[in-house]
Amino acid sequence: MEAELSQEQTRVDEVVTEIEHQLVTVEKTLAKAHAETSAVEQNYSENASINTFEIDDASETNAEVQQQRQLVARVVETETILKKQETTLNELHESPYFGRIDIKDAADENESLYIGMASLQDAEQDFLIYDWRAPVSAIYYNGTLGDVTYPTPNGRATAELLNKRQFTIQHGKITNMFDTDETVGDEMLQYALGQQSDEYMANIVATIQKEQNDIIRDTTSDLLVVQGVAGSGKTSAILQRIAFLLFHSREELSSDQIILFSPNRLFSHYISEVLPSLGERNMRQVTLAEFLKARLEGLNVQTLFNRYEAEQNAPANQKLRAEMESADFMQVIAKYTEQIADKALRFADIEYNGAVFFSAYHIKVVYSRQAKEAKIAERMLRTKNELINELKRKIIHEAQQPWVSAAINELDDEHYRDLLGLENVEKFESSDDEMEYVSEKFVRIRFKKIYDAIYNNHFFDVYSQYADFLTAYGEQTAEPAIWVEKRERFLAELEYHRIDLVDAIPLMYLRDLVTGSGQNRRMQHVFIDEMQDYSIAQMLYFKHAFPRARYTILGDSEQALFRSIESPAALLTRLKDAFQVKHANLITLNKSYRSTKQITEFGKAFLPDGDQIQAFTRDGDLPIVVESDAKQGLTYLRAKLNGLRANYGTVAILTKNAGQAEKLQQQLRREFGSTLLTATDRLVPNDIVILPIYLAKGLEFDCVIAYGVNRDNYPDADSLGIIYTIASRAMHELTLITAGVPSPLLATVAPDLYQPEVIVNN
Repeated sequence: MEAELSQEQTRVDEVVTEIEHQLVTVEKTLAKAHAETSAVEQNYSENASINTFEIDDASETNAEVQQQRQLVARVVETETILKKQETTLNELHESPYFGRIDIKDAADENESLYIGMASLQDAEQDFLIYDWRAPVSAIYYNGTLGDVTYPTPNGRATAELLNKRQFTIQHGKITNMFDTDETVGDEMLQYALGQQSDEYMANIVATIQKEQNDIIRDTTSDLLVVQGVAGSGKTSAILQRIAFLLFHSREELSSDQIILFSPNRLFSHYISEVLPSLGERNMRQVTLAEFLKARLEGLNVQTLFNRYEAEQNAPANQKLRAEMESADFMQVIAKYTEQIADKALRFADIEYNGAVFFSAYHIKVVYSRQAKEAKIAERMLRTKNELINELKRKIIHEAQQPWVSAAINELDDEHYRDLLGLENVEKFESSDDEMEYVSEKFVRIRFKKIYDAIYNNHFFDVYSQYADFLTAYGEQTAEPAIWVEKRERFLAELEYHRIDLVDAIPLMYLRDLVTGSGQNRRMQHVFIDEMQDYSIAQMLYFKHAFPRARYTILGDSEQALFRSIESPAALLTRLKDAFQVKHANLITLNKSYRSTKQITEFGKAFLPDGDQIQAFTRDGDLPIVVESDAKQGLTYLRAKLNGLRANYGTVAILTKNAGQAEKLQQQLRREFGSTLLTATDRLVPNDIVILPIYLAKGLEFDCVIAYGVNRDNYPDADSLGIIYTIASRAMHELTLITAGVPSPLLATVAPDLYQPEVIVNN
């Protein structure tokens, strides 16, 4: 192996030399492009600042400026491409590749292919490195020695995989090399997984497993559901799937046509550097709270976290919620909107400066004039267009009123020119024509709020309509009183510009169906992380909002903090039926890589079906369970933190809720400088952090201390998923402190899976 290692290092040296040559060329070209960009931008700036009032032919000048603008865009794009090439070459210079496959093709010719972060060709256009997303690279991730197939533009091709070799290369030097029949050998995984956590998720392209690769390269499923146990690499696989899709469909797909629903802002920041490290722009990221806030502008929408905290002391009507978050409830709303009689449709006044401009009665009359056989959304659209035409006529009429000419005469030259517009200088044959144009534009600007109100369907009173719907629906149920109460709470919250989470989706769906709005047909892919936290109604609304998108939904049914556990297979069946897709696929990841074997075995012991989870063979210390009262628990915690912060980058103290996290922060902040994390934070500091467990979803920490694992916080089997989630956040070390009477759930774990410590008061 020594001779082969020397040969491989020689090849690395040759590739690094070629990279250095290409870097010199790219840097020279980039410097030239930068100079050209600067010159063009300066020229554009000078042309754009010309006083067109002193030029005979203003339109000719505007054409020249437009040409300059296009030229600026072209040179900037060229410079951006060169910068990206420079960044890629610099990254390859440090570590050119991580894998090699030896194959014999159909023509009986042997070939060695090297797999890395990006492709690299020499002057003869021969591939020195193949991009990990290239079709032939699938052999590295999926193939075992022997006959293999891989996709090509002309269909699937067959080859014989003779050998698979893996490298760790740092600063151009091979530090580890071995042959394997596996996707990634344990030796490489042990090294990668033994590292300490960072504020960003690591790019783990070199350690993609076969089942993860199946997720990444799936291009046929309209609905892909990924059930992955904690630490199985499902989120990494999804981000690499996005990078693969952008590579695979570069001509038809851009990053702004992909949206990812993240569980919280901390998670959004944590994964934010993965795609850039793969040479791609980040997709759009949004939390459910941010999505709802944008679509219900002006309302304070209850978040999942707000609801969870509120229900710690005041449990909700779970039966009512389950009904409102079901697919059947969404179908009832759809049927309701199809059958609303004209007289039952609610309209709202459109006001201007405190007075009614278009009354609800007038709008109702306009709506009633539309063809009865048309669907409600079409009739609403025609109503909107008729109101806009009325507004245009009112603008023309108002522009002729004396107050308008008086207001225009009071404008200074600069504001008048802004109103007229550069493109209209010397366009009019007479001053009367010019004044008529300026007057109408002046009134149009003044009336813009009215136009916006019409355009955004504010003439439809969706809140009253939704209240009517709740009443009508409740009358058809066996318990109408519950729905009367629900309606009254909705209206009461509305008075304070608030809306419960359970009402947000039905309200938006009703509004969209009536007005024919709320759909983004440009989005091609929607990714939903932590699927177990979403209701089926929310999923269906996403399908409505992004009707042409393909869906990738991932999560872990065992980490159901906010709702009842549902099996992935059952979820796939329900979503397949509700989404009405032809190609649905479920991929299950049962092997956990994040934690040590000891932590994984301890965490899965809390689950009824925990035996299905496979622990990766990375050894560590047994988890510690400390039985103590509140006072002694805090003393133990302080002593523990003093030792941990010297050994680990990030120590996370996880609590049941925000109130407990805040109290603990007050007790520890002065001594340890700990940081309390909330739902509005985006960054996890590399130190001691305190946060409620629901904000830790998707994150990992070097060391985790669960504080308050007692009977009050975790009294019964409904809390199993929470304790499992807490345990699965830890990479290297886990401690549970009861700070009270121990949770009875701890007694269900075999005593050989943890190290007990009992602190007795003196």
